[in-house]
Amino acid sequence: MNRWLASVLTLFLTACLAGCAPSEDAGPSARESLPNGLLVALAVLETGADGKPVPQPARAGVLVYQEGLWNYRSIEDPDSNVFHKVMAYEPDAGAGGVLTLGGSRAIIKLWRQGTDPEILWEEDFGGKFSRMRDAELADIYGDGSTAIAVATHDQGVVAVVRPDGSGGYTVEELDRQGDTIVHEIEVGDLDGDATIEIYATPSAPNKLDGTPQPGEVVRYVPAKEEGRVVVAALGDRHAKEILVADVDGDGRDELYVSIEAVSGGQVEIRRYDADTDPEGGVIIAEFPDLLCRFLTAGDLDGDGRQEMVAAANKSGVWLLRPGESPQQRWSRESIDSDSSGFEHASILTDLDGDGIDELYVASDDHGEIRRYVWRDGHPEREVIYAHPGGLKGFTWNIMPVPVELVP
Repeated sequence: MNRWLASVLTLFLTACLAGCAPSEDAGPSARESLPNGLLVALAVLETGADGKPVPQPARAGVLVYQEGLWNYRSIEDPDSNVFHKVMAYEPDAGAGGVLTLGGSRAIIKLWRQGTDPEILWEEDFGGKFSRMRDAELADIYGDGSTAIAVATHDQGVVAVVRPDGSGGYTVEELDRQGDTIVHEIEVGDLDGDATIEIYATPSAPNKLDGTPQPGEVVRYVPAKEEGRVVVAALGDRHAKEILVADVDGDGRDELYVSIEAVSGGQVEIRRYDADTDPEGGVIIAEFPDLLCRFLTAGDLDGDGRQEMVAAANKSGVWLLRPGESPQQRWSRESIDSDSSGFEHASILTDLDGDGIDELYVASDDHGEIRRYVWRDGHPEREVIYAHPGGLKGFTWNIMPVPVELVP
């Protein structure tokens, strides 16, 4: 080979390798480890001798990115048969761990490294079953401590669990309604008075046949000793998912309610502000689906503005952008139509610390946990974990966690 041809080939290969090299924003480097991981709340089912599903011990998946690989392991708790939520919790500086909400037995536990899990609250609510269903963390009483607002099944109990200042925890029951399912808790400040409000979604017992299941969204303000107030009257429909966040960037939170369809209808997402009539609510989006049980907000494309992601049952994952005014419909585009699940758990969060959120979705129908990042105006999908043989059960929630808090 002559020198001229060798030189040309060298230049060609150099250019090709440069063009094929991953860009700096192509995701976690193969050499790095991320300081934050994911917690995945699961219900796992096995088939019994009679062919019926048999619940297994409650399980939490832990996904961390270490030295270029996503690594998965799990935590099990034989005291319960489902974890409805698993999340990071640090009641005191340096004393953080992983909080689990179990069902059937209803138990809230705090798991720390090197010690046995601590039971913060256990209760038999006296109904057909007892489950801790959802929780959010906030300084609810304005005393500087991080309290836990809790929703339960099936006696409509809404409660607050908080540190008592001496190493234990107290429980304040805010509400109880017989034969009532409370699906979701959110916390925030819609009226801008710097006092945390709690929002919950009680409904009649679950129905899966598409017939009416009446429900509403209610508010509590424990710091003001304000009990149940209906803020969204949903008639013969109900909501299993709400979101409280300042998505439009006006400095005040808004309440977004995902209203499930009755047979033949569509999912509606309605916006409520502090002064919205409970019989009203502005429809910001609709989906050709029966269920939409996850809404999450963040900055997915790095433009400095918030977007909302809605994960619907069968129609996929949707990106919603606010309109020019609160009364306008939001723009809607599909992120991934090939993603689905009964719950379809999802979260926008910035695990890699680059200032731009990534989207993590549990597509249970595919047995996968997926990561989406926004590049050149489009989402790119990566499967970061596939359940061996598929997922036999449900993913109820996904939450970020600092790696140092994982037991």
